Amino acid sequence: MLVSERLKRLLRLVPGERRFGFYRFLPFFFVLGGAMEWFMIHVRIGKETFYDVYRRKQSERQYEARMEKGE
Repeated sequence: MLVSERLKRLLRLVPGERRFGFYRFLPFFFVLGGAMEWFMIHVRIGKETFYDVYRRKQSERQYEARMEKGE
């Protein structure tokens, strides 16, 4: 059986096709987005999380902008 046939059969198992159409998959995407957000906030790789890196880079950009403005 081809992969596409298996995928079609799997997608048909999700309820709500007549009422919601393609939008019946929306709750899965909300859960996936929430899981990604939780992972980026709480899971440390090395010593920092994604948001630690983001905040550091943002403060570095602000510092560089102030230095350029002051010169």
